[in-house]
Amino acid sequence: MTRSLVHIVGAADAGMRIDALAAARELYPSRSAAVKAIEEGRVFVNGETVAKKATVAAGDTVVYEVVEEAVRTHLVGQPIELDIRYEDDYLMVLSKQVGLVCHPSPDHFDGTLVNALIYHCGAENLCNVQGDRDRLGIVHRLDRDTSGLMLAAKTDEVGQALMDDIRDRVVDRHYLTLVQGVIPHDTGMIDAPIARADRERTRMAVSDAASARDSITTFTVLERFDAGPKDDGYTLVDCKLFTGRTHQIRVHMNYIKHACVGDPAYGSGSPAAQLGLSRQFLHSYRLAFTHPATGEALRFVDGLPDDLQAALDSIADRSRGRTEAGQTVLAEALNRA
Repeated sequence: MTRSLVHIVGAADAGMRIDALAAARELYPSRSAAVKAIEEGRVFVNGETVAKKATVAAGDTVVYEVVEEAVRTHLVGQPIELDIRYEDDYLMVLSKQVGLVCHPSPDHFDGTLVNALIYHCGAENLCNVQGDRDRLGIVHRLDRDTSGLMLAAKTDEVGQALMDDIRDRVVDRHYLTLVQGVIPHDTGMIDAPIARADRERTRMAVSDAASARDSITTFTVLERFDAGPKDDGYTLVDCKLFTGRTHQIRVHMNYIKHACVGDPAYGSGSPAAQLGLSRQFLHSYRLAFTHPATGEALRFVDGLPDDLQAALDSIADRSRGRTEAGQTVLAEALNRA
């Protein structure tokens, strides 16, 4: 559960940075926790989100959100099925199924990918570079209802190297998404910072707030579909992540008025336009990286799961044909050639 609390800045604290103030006055348990909350847009000074370097003045009103977690039992392994595509002594590549949350949260204490990894590997054989046992093995995340390829690490050294490579944009991550409407141009880049939405704190939004973080997505059109009586047509797109913000592709595609089909948070249009989907059409289909321990170049491709394939098949007769890029990508990535 999230609570909003209030702190009034005293004269003795005037001129302090907001992150230092939050730690010093124990608004958060540590300065790093304060920085994380500020960057996520959960700290407001006089009603506005701020950067961590912002200074405060006497009398300023600081509203800060804290998450109160219910008491839970010790994190244990659970026999949850894993679709493992590659595994060695250092890391794993797996295809995450729909509905699987990556790590425990106030709403999901167990039944997560972390529980599955502990059962499969043992807690002592998973990296803990984030310093949080709730995230053992995790180096990046997929949303609960986004399917497809992701990485897990077994050693701290490899986990840190993979996180550094993701941050440095040398891990190649591609997603397939079907979006609403017909995108006229074949390629594009969305360079728009993302922050937590002001009024709905479970959603993210493109924002110019001080807490917004740089977010870059490029896309390539693979196939276009004509409009029907209850929709404006569709476009099948390959999206590449250059950053990894929460809900990034979903937010960015909605920002350019082409929301992911089936997206319950950012989608739009009639129920019929969702093609029978109750989750976003978003699948991590390609992952390529250099193995941090062996130096081997690794590349994986994961075909569409049945629900997304069925949605795509339902509009196949409306296709305008594949683009040049689509001819290459779809022959490899789809369950049908």
